[in-house]
Amino acid sequence: MNPWDQLMSGVDLPFAPDLVIPQLTEVTLDVPTPAALSDVEGEARQAVRQRLAGSLTAGMTVAVGAGSRGLTDRVALLRGAIAGLHDLGAEPFVVPAMGSHGGATAAGQRHVLESLGITEESVGCEIRASVEMVEVARSAPMTDGHTMPLYLDRLAAAADRIFPVNRTKPHTCFKGPIESGCTKMAVVGFGKQPGAAQIHSCGPQQMRDRLLAGIAALRDTGRIAGGLSSVESATGEVVRIEAFAADEIGGQPEIELTDFARSLIPSLPFDEIDVLIIELGGKDISGTTIDPNVTGRFWVNGLADADRPRVANIVLLGLTEISEGNALGMGFADFVPASLAAGLDFRKTYINCFTAGAAGLRRSRMPMVLPDEESCIKAALSMCGRGFDEPRRVVRIHSTLHLTRCWVSDAVLADLPTGARRAP
Repeated sequence: MNPWDQLMSGVDLPFAPDLVIPQLTEVTLDVPTPAALSDVEGEARQAVRQRLAGSLTAGMTVAVGAGSRGLTDRVALLRGAIAGLHDLGAEPFVVPAMGSHGGATAAGQRHVLESLGITEESVGCEIRASVEMVEVARSAPMTDGHTMPLYLDRLAAAADRIFPVNRTKPHTCFKGPIESGCTKMAVVGFGKQPGAAQIHSCGPQQMRDRLLAGIAALRDTGRIAGGLSSVESATGEVVRIEAFAADEIGGQPEIELTDFARSLIPSLPFDEIDVLIIELGGKDISGTTIDPNVTGRFWVNGLADADRPRVANIVLLGLTEISEGNALGMGFADFVPASLAAGLDFRKTYINCFTAGAAGLRRSRMPMVLPDEESCIKAALSMCGRGFDEPRRVVRIHSTLHLTRCWVSDAVLADLPTGARRAP
């Protein structure tokens, strides 16, 4: 018996005897669906060859950044980028560019890559991991008058150039012209724990400003070869691949790609939800386990929650295996079952929390732990602010990633908004 089950053993939960979990009906959501790319590896290889032609010299070493997110076709994307660099005469190698993930250790970060299928055999080049840091630049004075050091891990700093490979999408902690993508990987991911901490420790406005100041300083060093980014649709398919020249990282081309990615992120099209049930959260789903761009809960001082949906209670039922117990973002949930709590790795979660700074505080708090899924849902129903005789607006989703369908109670089904329809 795990300690959470033991804690709950013999506890008589005071649910009303007539409290019943409502039946749910499947609903499909109208989401933008651009055509998927049929050959991700080939598109990536060609994009790198075309965009970086003439900018690299034979024998130039290039540290290619690989992250910890669950990118669609991540191995094909990396393999294509590496092949393109080889075609141009460069000598690429992969480094983990994931901030403090993997417990902020070299072995842990290499293990994260392996768990995502990223190995030397699968991507076609050597993987080198280190968490020893080198300061390579300082930013220009920012609005507060301070300058910021820019870090690279020792192995990346020893290369002639760095080359981030990432997915472009809205961020979970701030809003700006550029959010998650090549810029963030260059400034934060390659900077390991110190690089991540000095960005994430700030409020939303400063995060945006520091990210832009940081990439400008890195560009000025001449260390950036360029970058490659994918964009995924709500169905989880890669719909666009874009290679950037060195001076385009953090520039208008990346801003335009960010705008395109933002247009593809679906939110739940409901004004009010009494209970939102999320079957799975995880680091491969969102850096915050649950994506606040979907739920509307951001919970960061200085960053307003979304106007809709307005969610009273959230139940999170499980974590993905790839997360390995890292549950930064579990604080978004109000109730979790003992099975989820038993699998938490507090060391990984809290390292990630401390690195996230102000954004990690509320998001890493422990939700109410109850014996099982049924008791979590009943607790959420009984504490959502509705009278016992009122119908509850319940929505259930698999995860906040690639959201194309959900399951809803009759109270929601009776008033489906534009953008949702009963599944055939």
